[in-house]
Amino acid sequence: MITTTPEPDLKGLGADAKAPLTAVCSLVGVMWVSELLDTILGHRLDRFGVQPRTLVGLRGIVFAPFLHVGWQHLISNTVPFAILGALIALSGVVRFAEASLIIGLISGLGMWLLGSTGSVHLGASGMVFGYLGYLLSRGFFDRKFGQIVLGLIVGVVYGGLLWGVLPTNSGVSWQGHLFGFLGGVGAAWIMRRSFEPQATP
Repeated sequence: MITTTPEPDLKGLGADAKAPLTAVCSLVGVMWVSELLDTILGHRLDRFGVQPRTLVGLRGIVFAPFLHVGWQHLISNTVPFAILGALIALSGVVRFAEASLIIGLISGLGMWLLGSTGSVHLGASGMVFGYLGYLLSRGFFDRKFGQIVLGLIVGVVYGGLLWGVLPTNSGVSWQGHLFGFLGGVGAAWIMRRSFEPQATP
């Protein structure tokens, strides 16, 4: 008997990657459109950020990741958000959506509970730290060698960001960074069972 190894379907791989990358690019697009509108409106949208320990401030858990304090702030978040988000999304759009929801909720609640009174927290950096925490820990929870290697590579490239979880710079939401990172680790732990292979009889 002669066996052959089928050629990889590169066209199919491209199709598989299209939906995840579209999801990430769509979120980035919302951030940029939001900042454009905010600039046109004289930064009136900034009030929709997280306002600690106020009832109205809870809405910021949803809106804050899409709002930024100017274009430089947006640009600094866009690149790591797109890269780290895409690395997660390539595992599946559903997994990316679930991880993002968990990270966004934990990061937002952390800012709302521990942020300074009278402050407003804006930006996608909490999501960036969450994606970082997710990628660093996912392989250990899923027990997959490839994911562990990817996590180590991500750690080498983006590990310097972890200093941002410390309250070292005034005006920087270290609460969002810290709880975003914890949210990413928590998401990897919570979601680990959903993707374990099912035993066959």
